[in-house]
Amino acid sequence: MRLSRFAALTSAFFVTSALALTGASAAASAQLPTATGYVALGDSYSSGVGAGSYDSASGSCKRSTKSYPALWAASHSPSSFAFTACSGARTGDVVNNQLGPLNSSTGLVSVTIGGNDAGFADTMTTCALQGESACLARVAKARNYVDTTLPGRLDAVYDAIGAKAPAAHVVVLGYPRFYKLNGTCSVGLSEKSRAAIDAAADDINAVTAKRAADHGFSFADVNTTFVGHELCSGSAWLHSVTFPVEESYHPTAAGQSGGYLPVFDSAA
Repeated sequence: MRLSRFAALTSAFFVTSALALTGASAAASAQLPTATGYVALGDSYSSGVGAGSYDSASGSCKRSTKSYPALWAASHSPSSFAFTACSGARTGDVVNNQLGPLNSSTGLVSVTIGGNDAGFADTMTTCALQGESACLARVAKARNYVDTTLPGRLDAVYDAIGAKAPAAHVVVLGYPRFYKLNGTCSVGLSEKSRAAIDAAADDINAVTAKRAADHGFSFADVNTTFVGHELCSGSAWLHSVTFPVEESYHPTAAGQSGGYLPVFDSAA
């Protein structure tokens, strides 16, 4: 009888202690602030070059009200929205110039980066102006950079984001393939050049997806939505060579709303 009573008292003690500890833990968790703010980082594919409707205050960064970050913020009303993506940005520009708004209350981050590091603009200029042989050589140089140097550059960006916004869910978005092969284009680049450019896009997306995954970030593949809307498809969501020239090979407003926004919304 005494042993039974002792056992009952002991059990009650441990149950009470466990409940007290659980309650304390729950109370502590309840006091932690919820991270809800949204920060949009990256290059011209995030700033919205090609979509028009640029914010004059953003200057040469050309941030568009029709970009996927602006569209997402308008429809979801995050507690705060900081838009620092900038046309022409490379990995170093993100680390040095765009991370200011990140902090412990940042709940969501989006970023596209790496294309300019790999020489996107120079590659497309070479392909458009210098013919197939020069195009293939320049694409091969870009693909070598993507395979050997870009992973470390992406690591530096992702490490910096994680350090400044440890509670954030980070969505890294890729780039679309530019061309529908064997499509309706009858002039311009050769089919071999178009195939090489698409292969380079696949390379940069594969490297980006791997580096993002290794940092615990989500990767959003926009090729799932751009299928049927590449150049030479007859229903392109990308500009070909256009004026102003910096909008060439960038998503249109439809590419931002129909190509980028849905995959970001799903991943966010």
